[in-house]
Amino acid sequence: MERRVKIVCAIVGFLGILSAALAIAGEATKVTLNDVEVTDSGQCVYPRSPALVLGFISALSLLIAQIIINAVAGCLCCKARPPTSDSKWTNALICFIISWVTFVIGFLLLLGAAALNDRRYDENISSGYYCLVVKPGVFVGAAILSLTTVMLGLAYYITIESSKMTWTPQPNPGIAMGVPQVPPQSTEPVFVHEDTYNRRQLV
Repeated sequence: MERRVKIVCAIVGFLGILSAALAIAGEATKVTLNDVEVTDSGQCVYPRSPALVLGFISALSLLIAQIIINAVAGCLCCKARPPTSDSKWTNALICFIISWVTFVIGFLLLLGAAALNDRRYDENISSGYYCLVVKPGVFVGAAILSLTTVMLGLAYYITIESSKMTWTPQPNPGIAMGVPQVPPQSTEPVFVHEDTYNRRQLV
């Protein structure tokens, strides 16, 4: 594997692990119903939580990882298909599409969960009391999606790079590349009849 590929994999892998770790930390520090205080006027008072910062940094790390992968590998839909095996091309396409799906879902979950931890007051809007908090497992689900996004992105990138190493462009078959053929000159001695030689002498 080339040095450039190893460096990209190391950076993107680190960002993916960082995003997942911060998301798990956000799950552990998020605001729960037990942390919310209710005033006499029916307001939900939310405490400060580090899950806000952790969620935003986790989302930023995932975004940077996705940008790096697509910057170095390029958009698969915009590439001319190289003459590689159909299985490799199909696998790369599947990884590319699923990585974007998991990225969008994970990124939105991280932003939404982080934003909910920044609520300070929430008034009751119905006769029944409730306070909005992040459901258990949202940050963990976002962490799993972050790791999935990074792994699929790296699989897509490595597949593209391996196809570049094994494929060398061939000349266009529609253009004649041949060399003009010249019949070989004969080097064998030619027999001349003696009468012919005598006639040339008389002339």
